[in-house]
Amino acid sequence: MRDAEAPYRSPLGSAGGLAVTGSGRQRARLAVTERRLPSFAVVLVERGQGFLETAAGGRQSVAGPALFWLFPNRAHSYGPDEAGWDERWALFEGSFTRDFVRLRLIAERHPVVALRHLEEMTRLFAQLHADLSDDTNLAQAAAASTLHRIVIAAARQAGGAAGRRESEAAMGEIVESLRGCALQPLDLAGFAAGHGMSPATLRRKFVAETGLPPKAFQLRARMDHAKQLLVTTDEKIETVAAMVGMDDAFYFSRVFHDREGCTPREFRARHRRG
Repeated sequence: MRDAEAPYRSPLGSAGGLAVTGSGRQRARLAVTERRLPSFAVVLVERGQGFLETAAGGRQSVAGPALFWLFPNRAHSYGPDEAGWDERWALFEGSFTRDFVRLRLIAERHPVVALRHLEEMTRLFAQLHADLSDDTNLAQAAAASTLHRIVIAAARQAGGAAGRRESEAAMGEIVESLRGCALQPLDLAGFAAGHGMSPATLRRKFVAETGLPPKAFQLRARMDHAKQLLVTTDEKIETVAAMVGMDDAFYFSRVFHDREGCTPREFRARHRRG
């Protein structure tokens, strides 16, 4: 790896969702000890091995190819063994990070992700570094988009590398089962019993898997289907409401407005083509 490179950028005032504030790459030989960062960070270890130690995750081995997440204002130590390692890194911040944590795309207790596809991650980090090296508003927006893709790619590789535990696979099937019957009335107790758990346990696991309780997930699925019907058919509003399992058209319109910021009729007018 070439000599260390590390451009830094101040986030745009209007870019509150996600901003990359630094990126770098180097051949690291020394450990970082008891450091705290004001922002999130991700470190990609392409080759080499060493350790990461945090209060939440304890001391963990890191063997490339792997990456790990660092959380703001949390003390951490990490570094390679005596042979050193090749690393790339990025600093980022913004309100989207709350969604990354809430959806368990990044986890403070499990910060290390073993990678199966290094090429994909190296390409994304290289793109992010190139974006950030170009000091323009467009390049900073592109860097934020690339960082988002790194988060998603890492989460996918983490799931594949871990082989998804049976309970997680079962929850995925339950989520799809509810999605498939979302337009029908939901008997939560019966649905939970059919999957061998109490309503409280189902709700807790459902929130952990999707970020939503079952009935909120069902409502979202109904509204998504309603939007599709509004744009692709000429059905009356009350007919659309009934088709998504809501017999009261006035209630349907009120819920739709609360979620979308417009009435079903206005949504159809905005998005209808031709």
